[in-house]
Amino acid sequence: MYREPSGRQAGYEYPQYSIHRGDLHDVLLGTVRERLGEDAVLLDRRCVRVEQDENAATVYFRSSGGDTELPAVRARMVIACDGIHSAIRRQLHPGEGEPRYSGINMWRGVTRGRPFLSGASMVRAGWIDQGKLVAYPIRNLADGTQLLNWVAEIRTPADERRDWTRRGRLEDFIGAFEDWHFDWLDVPAMMRASETVLEYPMVDQDPLDRWTFGRVTLLGDAAHPMVPRGSNGAGQAILDARALSRHLTDSPDAVTALRAYEAERLPATTRVVLANRSTPPDLIIHEVWQRTGDRPFTAIEDVIKTEELAQISQRYKEVAGYSTEALASGSRPAGLRSAH
Repeated sequence: MYREPSGRQAGYEYPQYSIHRGDLHDVLLGTVRERLGEDAVLLDRRCVRVEQDENAATVYFRSSGGDTELPAVRARMVIACDGIHSAIRRQLHPGEGEPRYSGINMWRGVTRGRPFLSGASMVRAGWIDQGKLVAYPIRNLADGTQLLNWVAEIRTPADERRDWTRRGRLEDFIGAFEDWHFDWLDVPAMMRASETVLEYPMVDQDPLDRWTFGRVTLLGDAAHPMVPRGSNGAGQAILDARALSRHLTDSPDAVTALRAYEAERLPATTRVVLANRSTPPDLIIHEVWQRTGDRPFTAIEDVIKTEELAQISQRYKEVAGYSTEALASGSRPAGLRSAH
C-alpha cells in the first residue's frame, strides 16, 4: 500500500538499526563501565524516594525484593529514569491519575525465522478492528536466520495493567491472523513459533506540567509515558538524554541545566504523547481503512494519492523530532527502533 526508505536511503546521516533491547542494554552497559569504571553500575536495588537541600540530593534504595534498606547515595543532582512505574514521579506528582487506556491491547513475541522482504524491513499491516501486525528483524543469527520481533494489536475492552512481563495467551488473538499467509511471511506460523508471548495494554499518561524540582528531574518513560508505537518510548528517551547532556555541558549549575532541559524536552514530548492519540505513526493504515470501509481495492492511488501518503508520514516525523532536518541539525541523534 505504501513504502518508504529509512536510514541513509532516506537521506539521514546514519543507518537505521532495529535492535533487540537486550543487545542495546549490553552496548550501553559496556560503554558506561568502560568510561566510568566497573563500579559505576550498581544492581539489586530499587529507588524508593529522593530528598534534597540547597547543595545536593539524596536517593534512598531498597533491595529489588524490597526487604532490605540499602545505603543512600548523595549527589549533585538526580535524574529519575526509572520507567513507567517511577517511584520518583509518584513522589513529585502524588495526585496524578490512572493510566489512560487507548482501547487497544497488544501481544508481542520474538521468533527465529528466515529474513523477509529486504531482510531489514519493518512491516505494518491490517488495522486494529480486525487485527494489526507490526513485524521486523532485531538480530541477525549465524545460521542466516533472524530474530523477528512481532506485535499483534486488536481493539479490546479496557485493560490498564501495565506489566511488561505479563504472559499472553495465543488463543486470545491468533484467530485474527489465521489466514495471513503471504509468499514472504507466514504470520500465524511465526506467532506460534515464539517461545513466549507477552501482553500489554496501549496506555499513556496525561502530560505533566513539570518534571524538574530543584536538583531532581525525570527522563524517558518516567517523564512521559506514551503508547508503545514506533518505539517512541525508547526514541524519545534517547532524545531526552542527548538534550540533558548538552545542557549539563553548557551550564556549570545543575539546577539551571535541569530547568533548560525541561524547557526543551517537556513541550516536545507532550506533542508526541498527544499526537499518538489522534495522528499516530500508523495513521496511513487507518486513513485507508476508513476511506475504503475495509473493502478491497485495485490500486492505492484510487483511494489516496501518493503525495498525501508522504505528507502524513512526514507530519509525524516532524512532531516526533525524527525528520531529516531535525537530525541534520546535530541537536538530536538518529532514530532507533528497539524491542523487548
